[in-house]
Amino acid sequence: MSKDIRIKKGLNIRLKGAATTEISGAPRSRTFNVRPADFHLITPKMVIKEGAKIKAGDDIFYNKANEAMRFVSPVSGTLQEIRRGAKRVITDIIIEADKEDSYRDFGKTDLSDAAAVKARLLEAGCWPFIKQRPYDVIANPEVTPKAIFISAYNTAPMSADYDLILADKGEQIQAAIDGLKTLTDGPIHVGVPKGGNSVFNNINGIETHNVSGPHPAGNVGTLIGRVDPVNKGETVWTIHAEDLVIIGELLANGHYKADRIIALAGSSVKTPKYYKTKIGAEVSTFVYDSGLNEENVRVISGDVLSGKQISPEGHLSFYANVVSVIPEGDDYEFFGWNKPIFNKISTSRALTFSWLNPKKEYELNTNTNGEHRAFVVTGSYEEVFPLDIYPLQLLKSCMVKDLDAMEAMGMYEVAPEDFAVTEFICVSKQPHQKIIREALDLMYKEIG
Repeated sequence: MSKDIRIKKGLNIRLKGAATTEISGAPRSRTFNVRPADFHLITPKMVIKEGAKIKAGDDIFYNKANEAMRFVSPVSGTLQEIRRGAKRVITDIIIEADKEDSYRDFGKTDLSDAAAVKARLLEAGCWPFIKQRPYDVIANPEVTPKAIFISAYNTAPMSADYDLILADKGEQIQAAIDGLKTLTDGPIHVGVPKGGNSVFNNINGIETHNVSGPHPAGNVGTLIGRVDPVNKGETVWTIHAEDLVIIGELLANGHYKADRIIALAGSSVKTPKYYKTKIGAEVSTFVYDSGLNEENVRVISGDVLSGKQISPEGHLSFYANVVSVIPEGDDYEFFGWNKPIFNKISTSRALTFSWLNPKKEYELNTNTNGEHRAFVVTGSYEEVFPLDIYPLQLLKSCMVKDLDAMEAMGMYEVAPEDFAVTEFICVSKQPHQKIIREALDLMYKEIG
């Protein structure tokens, strides 16, 4: 039986350039990139060398802290280059792809055997899809979570529509759910849009929650906070809804198929739409296929609030299901401070006129419209932050590295993306997500 969750606090940021429902096949990428930085706090140990021939699903590296946790190739081809940065840290692993993929055969998995499911996910490179709270890192396979949370409701600006990208994937999703429910003693909670036609309505073994409200209503952190918050000593797992398809394909058919349907969106894109591609593909294969309205743009692997900037010749990150392209915004607006602000968004009626037309779509660039300064106490964060947490006090305790205060204020249940909206409206231009990420890393090192 489904339950209703209504979120009142938040902010819908309506931007021009949302992807249409058209789905096209992206041209085959010449190279693919497996980027260790996508897997936070993982130290990679290579198992193959440059020039090696590999199949999709073959090992590339493993986690130094847990050799059983493998990271695999999304395609078949040749390991072209291992790029290193300072102190010889591996930054990129470039694979020159074959024209057609050949797959390593892992065989079918007994979905009722928890040990077999866990071993298969670890060896076939699907374990990184499972993240945990606290700390928002790849889940510790030695810890049994009290519950698993999945959000199938995207509320971020220009985000992908799960009903579209998961259409006809019910068989793989059911296989993934059947396998994952053996790994927890608790329920699997899934958040779906209220009134929407979700593929999860026909999936067995889950508890669905009909979610409504402004962003970040669709964040999995919001779902956790409303259903079963994380207390000290507890662990929950989170999985992106689209990753269930890859997990289910592996468990049911024995192949690691890193297929992605991504939304190419943004006001700088001529024809924003969906593309079929693979994890780690060159974004230029579909960005230039759709065309750009201008040259000076910022390409973001992910949504505009929490994604990562990449070059137009960069590669799709491991967890992204959207690529956003917006104007760079590095041009100077002469006397911009002295002009009426009709084309900007704010929660304050004193600063802009966006409240007069709540359904208007805006064409925003990357300009911060202000300089970094100390926190100004305005009370605006609490208006857009739906968790039962004091956001400003938590951010300040993170900045001074007060572990006791962070623990007392609910740090165990948050992730950087939960603070994306507060960062967007921050008049002090403080990097909220970076502050939270660094504080979580500190807690993981000292407590975890």
